[in-house]
Order: sequence, then structure tokens, then C-alpha cells
Amino acid sequence: MEKKRIHIVDTTLRDGSHAVSHSFSPEQVTAIAGGLDKVGVDIIECAHGDGITGSTFNYGFSKYDEMELISAASKVIHNAKQCILLIPGIGTIDDLEEAYKNGARVVRVATHCTEADVGIQHIQAAKKMGMMAVGFLMMVHMASPEKLLEQAKIFEAAGADYINLADSAGYCLPQDVTDRVTALVNGLSIPVGFHAHNNLGVAVANSIAAVEAGATYIDATCRGLGAGAGNTQLEVLAAVLDRMGYDTGLDLYGVMDVAEEVVEPIMHRPQVIRTAPLMLGYAGVYSSFLLHTYRAAEKFGLNPRDILVELGRRRMVGGQEDMIVDVAYQMATERDGKK
Repeated sequence: MEKKRIHIVDTTLRDGSHAVSHSFSPEQVTAIAGGLDKVGVDIIECAHGDGITGSTFNYGFSKYDEMELISAASKVIHNAKQCILLIPGIGTIDDLEEAYKNGARVVRVATHCTEADVGIQHIQAAKKMGMMAVGFLMMVHMASPEKLLEQAKIFEAAGADYINLADSAGYCLPQDVTDRVTALVNGLSIPVGFHAHNNLGVAVANSIAAVEAGATYIDATCRGLGAGAGNTQLEVLAAVLDRMGYDTGLDLYGVMDVAEEVVEPIMHRPQVIRTAPLMLGYAGVYSSFLLHTYRAAEKFGLNPRDILVELGRRRMVGGQEDMIVDVAYQMATERDGKK
């Protein structure tokens, strides 16, 4: 029996950017992208952690110009497709055109899970350029499977080539993933993908749940490098899918070597589940809030866990990073007023 094909989307050079404070150099991008291309990754994503033009005071400045990084990656990607992430309101269609000129051929248009309509024009513009366009729904734990299907259909009607569900907070458990992916697989005529965060330690399990529910595009990063406690670890996912009999097109030993010899030496710290990332998953908070929360906690003398719980209670979403300081200030003021 023919093995089912699972397409691997590597986001080390995008989501992994969060974990290195957006400091990837052109030389590092070339080494990582070139290595991933040679070992059979299908799509290689390269951009600021918050998507193209995310280099701002609010999200964190990139050490190098992102178009320079995209161009550097394009020079060594010969087999895979080069991808960028675009969050409407951060990136624009003009930015998308510039990324295309520098080599990007896939764009994942990322919106909050209930706001797909703000990405319609970006999907349509990408298709006119001849790009592969993906509707990327973030924070999917905040919407029911039925609501996610409704939003996915908006992207589908706009011309998206597939829909990616992102557990941006690392909040979902395998059954949550199964329910959401199944709804889309049964309700759409285009493929479904999944992006996990490892804040509760179940990123690989959630990715497998997505595959078994019918997803055919799965995101991962070398050494799990990414926001919060990181993403699905590529080399582990590759090994597990191989044992399960799926075809990923990956050279397993090659993937391990890229992770160990190219990515690990440039990591700022091991990608482990520390207390604050665990709280991201527990409270259902956007994974890229982590470093902002650490800074706010230090500034106001607060426990990061308390801030994260409050952010989760307020159901704050990606794009509201500037509010973290406001919340911390309010909490500190209330604390001091009780003394």
C-alpha cells in the first residue's frame, strides 16, 4: 500500500526567530535554509517572528534587514518552496510584492481565528502574483470547530491553496486538535495543515493527532526552536512519522544533522518547558508574549505567572503585545494600593 504523503513546513527561520531575539544573520539563514532544502523539507519559512515587517518596537527589532534574509535564503533553496508569513496590519501587499521580488513563492496570511476576512485581499494579491497562498488561522483554541470551518471557508473562497490551523498558545490537547482538523477536512475541498507549540509538552502528539485526522501539511522547527516553549521538533516528528509509515520525503539522518550541527550551535538557550512557557499553554496565551511578559514582570516586580494568567483571563490575542505593560502596570498599582 502506498504511504500517505505528509508535507513538512519548516519554520525554524520564522518562529525560531522569536527564540533568538530576531538576530538570524544572512550567513545563518543560508546555512539553515540550505541544509533544510537538501534534506527534503517541502516549504521553508523565513521572516521576522511576527511576519514580514514585524521588525518594530512593539514586536522586537530584527538585527538584519528581513528582505536581505529572504534573498539570502532564496539563493540556496532549489528544491523546496520559500515561504513568508504575513499578518495583515503588520505586513502589507506592497511588502508581499517586495518579498516576492526577493524570492518568496509561498505566503501564509495569518489572522486571529475569527478574523479571516481581513486577509482576503492578501490571499487574492498573492494568487495574482503566482504565489502559493495559505490561510493561517491563529489561536485556534479560542474558537469552536464549527467557527473555524466558517472562517476557513472565507480563505478558501478567496483562493487559498490550503488552510493552516495554529495552536499559537500551545493550549490544545490531542482531542482538541482532532476535533478542529476533522471539521475542516470534512468541510473543505482544499488541504488542511497544523502548527503546534510545545507549552504543555504535547506538540508532537498534537501534530500526530492532526495527521491522523487528515491534515497533510505539518509545521515543525529544528530542535523545536520557537516562541514560548517552542514548536514541534522537526527531527522527532520525522522519526515518529517514519515509524508510523507516513512518507515525509525527509532524509531522517540529514534532518538530525542540520538540527545538531547547524541550528543547535546558534541557539541562545535550550528549548525547554520552563515555568512561564508552561503557563502560556495553561492559560491559553499567545506564545510570542513570553519575552514581553518577562520584561514587564521584571520592571514592575511581578511574578510572570500572574501576568500570564491575567492575560489569559482577558483573552488577549496576537497583536496586543503593547498591552502587556499596561496590564502589568495595573496589577502593580493594585498590589501597591493594598500595602
